[in-house]
Amino acid sequence: MAVTNPKYDICDALLAAYKAPVGAKWAMDARNAASTNLRRMGAPVKRDEYWKYTNPAGLTALPAPTAGLFDADEMPMFTSIDRLKMVFIDGVFDAEQSDDLTLAGVEIETLSEALSKDIHWAKDMFGVLEANGQTPVNRPLAALNTAVAQEGFVIWATGNSPMPISMQYLHTSENSDAMVHHVIKVDAGASLTVLENGPGAARFNSVMEVDVADGAEFHHVRTQGRDHERRTATHLFGRLGAESIFRSFTMTVNGVLIRNECVLEFTGDDAKATIGGASAGDGPGFHPVSYTHLTLPTIYSV
Repeated sequence: MAVTNPKYDICDALLAAYKAPVGAKWAMDARNAASTNLRRMGAPVKRDEYWKYTNPAGLTALPAPTAGLFDADEMPMFTSIDRLKMVFIDGVFDAEQSDDLTLAGVEIETLSEALSKDIHWAKDMFGVLEANGQTPVNRPLAALNTAVAQEGFVIWATGNSPMPISMQYLHTSENSDAMVHHVIKVDAGASLTVLENGPGAARFNSVMEVDVADGAEFHHVRTQGRDHERRTATHLFGRLGAESIFRSFTMTVNGVLIRNECVLEFTGDDAKATIGGASAGDGPGFHPVSYTHLTLPTIYSV
């Protein structure tokens, strides 16, 4: 009798459960490459070294575990800041509650719009930074996201953005299982600030790929809400040019299992990165995990 491996059984079940949306050939090639990578590495299980015996089953189980709704009885974050607001309800973009997606010096498209075009600058980024970030350890949940995520935004900052872009994630269904994928490009000398807040969904998987060109600046602040029962896996992949600045801070409160990963690739001299975070819990079973990896430029000697 053949012995099955749960890593690959779970992987096959996940890819069967989530169908990749149709897009342009280059986008489908990127999704297929992510699926191939996921099948190669398998889904995360408790005995994986990179999980340090944390049980990731809640992030891979089918159907997704439920998470009770939580009323924090407090004002949403960032409401006092002049910002461009994007609202997601259980991982689905809600245009009616969002601002008009027009911002000087910034081009904004939904992920589905960008990935449907035969020619698009995102071809050089979508799934590319995520794939580069699969070393020195595997990140199968990020590969799953690239393979199947339908929601998210493609953002190109060509100049200094006059205000932050604020992404608000609302959790309204105990059964929601959401994935979002954002692709962000900051041109040389430009600057952009992205704010994120809210729990996302009962189970939430997000990927953000950010390319910061020479002399550009990217600032990122994230708060993840106070829901006690949610499960979250986030992945932030950055590529930094010469003399660029990358700053990110995450505040994590509560949650059954929260894993935040950040992988940065330095491609030029004198780039600066600041990655910070804090965790706090006022409920039972709070389990936060953070992981940061930096990749320096390869130096060739002739």
